[in-house]
Amino acid sequence: MFPTIERLTASAYTVPTDEPESDGTLAWDSTTIVVVEARAGGQTGLGYTYTHPSAAGLINSTLADVVTGLGAGDIGAAWQAVVHAARNLGRPGLASAALSAIDVALWDLKARLLGVPLTALLPAFRESVPVYGSGGFTSYSLPTLERQLAGWVADGMTQVKMKVGRDPDQDEDRVRAARAAIGDADLFVDANGAWSRKQALRWADVLAACGVTWLEEPVSSDDLDGLRLLRDRAPAGMDVAAGEYGYDLMYFRRMLDAGAVDCLQADVTRCGGITGFLAVAALCDAHTIDLSAHTAPSVSAHASTGVWHLRHLEYFHDHVRLEHMLFDGALSARDGHLHPDPSRPGLGLQLKTTQAEQFRVA
Repeated sequence: MFPTIERLTASAYTVPTDEPESDGTLAWDSTTIVVVEARAGGQTGLGYTYTHPSAAGLINSTLADVVTGLGAGDIGAAWQAVVHAARNLGRPGLASAALSAIDVALWDLKARLLGVPLTALLPAFRESVPVYGSGGFTSYSLPTLERQLAGWVADGMTQVKMKVGRDPDQDEDRVRAARAAIGDADLFVDANGAWSRKQALRWADVLAACGVTWLEEPVSSDDLDGLRLLRDRAPAGMDVAAGEYGYDLMYFRRMLDAGAVDCLQADVTRCGGITGFLAVAALCDAHTIDLSAHTAPSVSAHASTGVWHLRHLEYFHDHVRLEHMLFDGALSARDGHLHPDPSRPGLGLQLKTTQAEQFRVA
């Protein structure tokens, strides 16, 4: 028997980026993380999501109440209770991000109560998770772009990703510079839905000539027919990927049923936490399609050990930096992989409360 959940609270922290960043459709200069702490039996579970600070208010005012008092081992019951409570709030978006952070905190709490790493609660498909370096923002100068991507390759990564789509007059030169900087490593690009279908078809040929093997969101991820068109007509050796904005299982089912992607993406901090992420992984298994974990590496690495058809995990610059700033035990890539620490219970993370307080916004 597990003890009951005594308390669940959320806080939000906004951390400035190390320099201004942009992609094909968005520009930003800070990243907000909403952290959930769940208390039971003398242990505190930690979860988080990357979203607007208002998600913390939603959790504290509404969602925490439906979880408090449940058994700390009843993660499915808690997940279902939050889904029901969020019905009239609008499940996709903020509510799903809040659900995800709560769910991760409860998985962490259960593992801590048992005194085991979180990976011990999941199917043991692997002990470590392959990663690709991700950043290459459109706001970067060419020297900064080259230095970042080449740095990841020097650290042992064989795959790196850059952003495109903001400035068509510059993109080909940027991609060629990236290719020269990384040698034989695989080059991925992410357009973040910046192109029309015809533009994306033209760019697929240009990118293939530069050795690009991964084309992410060439058109809007809501344009399933457009993604399928790109998947069917992209040059051989180039995979089309999307899915990071999925908040519920039906979103991923529609994308897979449409044959829209060669590799599906899912974000554990958006899609319903570890519970939701494993459900998405089961869909991928049923479709014999690989799953790629989107960002949040210090949580995604643990969740990804339980995925059968796993391709890789996105080692996203912003989240790597922020997680090391705010958490003791944040994971660092080694030889192109993340290795969850089997000696630390749960996720192995502890919030650096003094360091975090200066960034607190909710």
